[in-house]
Amino acid sequence: MGIYLSTPKTEKFSEDGENDGLRYGLSSMQGWRATMEDAHAAYPDLDPSTSFFGVYDGHGGKVVAKFCAKYLHQQMLKNEAYAGGDIGTSIQRAFFRMDEMMRGQRGWRELAVLGDKINKFTGMIEGLIWSPRGSDSNEQADEWAFEEGPHSDFAGPTSGSTACVAIIRNNQLVVANAGDSRCVISRKGQAYNLSRDHKPDLEVEKERILKAGGFIHAGRVNGSLNLARAIGDMEFKQNKFLSAEKQIVTANPDINAVELCDDDEFVVLACDGIWDCMSSQQLVDFIHEQLSSESKLSTVCERVLDRCLAPSTAGGEGCDNMTMILVQFKKHTLSNASVDDQSSPSKSADPEPKQEESIPK
Repeated sequence: MGIYLSTPKTEKFSEDGENDGLRYGLSSMQGWRATMEDAHAAYPDLDPSTSFFGVYDGHGGKVVAKFCAKYLHQQMLKNEAYAGGDIGTSIQRAFFRMDEMMRGQRGWRELAVLGDKINKFTGMIEGLIWSPRGSDSNEQADEWAFEEGPHSDFAGPTSGSTACVAIIRNNQLVVANAGDSRCVISRKGQAYNLSRDHKPDLEVEKERILKAGGFIHAGRVNGSLNLARAIGDMEFKQNKFLSAEKQIVTANPDINAVELCDDDEFVVLACDGIWDCMSSQQLVDFIHEQLSSESKLSTVCERVLDRCLAPSTAGGEGCDNMTMILVQFKKHTLSNASVDDQSSPSKSADPEPKQEESIPK
């Protein structure tokens, strides 16, 4: 369950932004947890035609979530498939790239900078790293070169993170997910899940776990991890005879591509601290109710966090870190979006979530 505070930390980090096609608001809160292990990324103008939003829910520490918030969108941009218009393939490769980059001396050094090892240098450095500027990220060459050092054989972090991201280009929405954070779209007030929660008891996950030599006990991988997919968690990815997507725990994301239409109102990305307390439809209904009187999207997110926060730690639900991003579409943009858009996201997976309806194709 984790270690709880005697009183919750209800201070929130909130942010709003927009471009010609959308508005977004976000908020995150530590809550009852002793540490804040969530991170997020929001880039409405990742490039001239693309927006990127991501939530990362860390476990066993905050460093992997913060690493993803800093680097995952950059690696998608740098992948050659992205230049060819294939968003799906480029984001899938970026998920795997996170695990590769966190190994060795360079990976160890970067995680040390992001983690508790430099807290004594004041939180200012940490804050700058955690919320990086995206303006110069597009033009950097990928110079993640091998480094000699005392940690050259570092296998990567034993802590990990979920990753749930949404990429929007014109009228195309691509969602990539590994873990139990979730992306939901509201279409005419109806909630449709665009991701699937990767729990170990799901048949496809259980099959991979067992084939790779793992086991499931009390709903947890090898009796410890309650997720079947995640970035990091390298102790579950040590079988040298198996590819990355076939390990006990894999970073391989489900990819879902959706064509947006005028019926689509907004998308929500949130960690399980929210979904443990509200179903997808309950959250969509609550947001619609709030939007009738509140135009600032981060304020809507803050109200969701406050609603989910438990009055005590007795029940467990409502005691987790909470992060939520709300992205609202501007209607005229969807109507005018070019049907000749050159992007061609791959649909390597078409999740059929059980929590609510999956979106009609």
